[in-house]
Amino acid sequence: MTWETLDVVVAGAGPVGLMQACELRLAGLHPLVLERAAEPSTAPKANGLCGRIVDTLDHRGLLARFAESASYSGPFPGFPFGSVPLPFAVLGASPLRGMALPQPDLERLLGDRARELGVEIRRGHELVGLAQDGEAVHADVRGPDGRYRVRTRYLVGCDGARSFVRDAAGIGFSGDTAPDLLRLGHFHAESTAGLFDDVAMEVPGIGPLERGWNRTPRGRVLVTSLRPGVYIVGTYETGGPPAGSGTPMAVGELQDSVERVLGARLPLGEPIWLSRTRGQARLADRYRQGRVLVAGDAAHLFPAGGSSLNVGMLDAVNLGWKLGAIGTRGAPPALLDSYEAERRPVAERTLRHTRAQAALDRATGRDGDALRDLLTELFALEQPLRRLGGLLHGSDTRYGDHAHPLVGRFVPDLKLSTETGHTRVAALLHEANPVLLDLADRPDLRAVAADHHVTVVTARSDDPSADTVLIRPDGYVAFAADGSTVDDLRAVLATWCGTA
Repeated sequence: MTWETLDVVVAGAGPVGLMQACELRLAGLHPLVLERAAEPSTAPKANGLCGRIVDTLDHRGLLARFAESASYSGPFPGFPFGSVPLPFAVLGASPLRGMALPQPDLERLLGDRARELGVEIRRGHELVGLAQDGEAVHADVRGPDGRYRVRTRYLVGCDGARSFVRDAAGIGFSGDTAPDLLRLGHFHAESTAGLFDDVAMEVPGIGPLERGWNRTPRGRVLVTSLRPGVYIVGTYETGGPPAGSGTPMAVGELQDSVERVLGARLPLGEPIWLSRTRGQARLADRYRQGRVLVAGDAAHLFPAGGSSLNVGMLDAVNLGWKLGAIGTRGAPPALLDSYEAERRPVAERTLRHTRAQAALDRATGRDGDALRDLLTELFALEQPLRRLGGLLHGSDTRYGDHAHPLVGRFVPDLKLSTETGHTRVAALLHEANPVLLDLADRPDLRAVAADHHVTVVTARSDDPSADTVLIRPDGYVAFAADGSTVDDLRAVLATWCGTA
């Protein structure tokens, strides 16, 4: 059996794995993506993106392209925190940005981008074994033509909640599974009028059936639509019959569950996708075991809030440039330790607020109603509303503890004037290269940065927070100062960008 020798193997061709492959390729590596499924999934497991990943797509020059396939892209005028509404529209400018983009469309777009960059994606190829030593990871793969082996410097598991990579590396996945069963269906809408438009249906003994979650003493029913021609119906029910073990859910099972909760039968149409699931709150004990790393659902599962894709894709962005810096720039191997140090606390924080959302959603009876009513009042106030918007967007994420207010934070999208014209910070990061933003015309600092193969941009800004800013490929600020010295910058470059 022959060996293939590779830079990085990515297990899983979902959104996180494809984003990982794109970032690795931009960083100068040649990743191989292995996907067990023979064809891309058509299941709309997620309905869109929101938060910092949208800003990151802008940094890569992909936002307009992805927005063309979305039914909505822009600031969210409102968003649910569990079952409590966040009315961002009252702020004037919403702190939460996103797009409504079904997961199959997102995977198609990311796959197209990966192929443009020259990434090899092998579908129908399953990882079935792995071992590692101090130099490489050795993986056994089962493909359509039989088994083969690959040898790779690093292996990244983006293979989901039941990650083979995580388990094979001996990484624990601590947490718990919610007791409530969610039955969910996506259906074709026969028309734009009727039950699922803005006119509510009256349910005897309950009142109007509204978009979103509707509560009864027997559980909750979801009725909503996120794009034209498709509606979503789901249930959590109290004391209902157990789900069929190992059998796919049929429309009748969901329809019966809706009737038990509402006491009324809804006219469900042709199904697009049906599923049963239980919410999970889990976090990998560590993100790295030697040369094996995990990202996305292989590293964390959140019980509510739609955060998995957003956090997972940002894992990939954080990890990709670091593997590239080690592999192509001579950055110290210790740089890889910062992946877990930076991303695991983000997942811990996300896990806390999604647990809170799930608890709000589960709270029943008069006590639950009172809690939601009180929080609805509080969350309508400007300060808590902005705070929660920043939490959901990821604006409060800061890596490390630094004296300068910019360092460790996502770089502001400043408008810039250069000798060639006007631009903005986001446009400087399309190639995922580190950028030294020189706002004080410092040729000594520019020379040091150029020695480290950093993109150097001399510019003016009407709102500079520092005269020198070093921006990492993931958009976070590695260094910022006024009157900085050559030695200051050289030390930071050696840590983050490798040898001169």
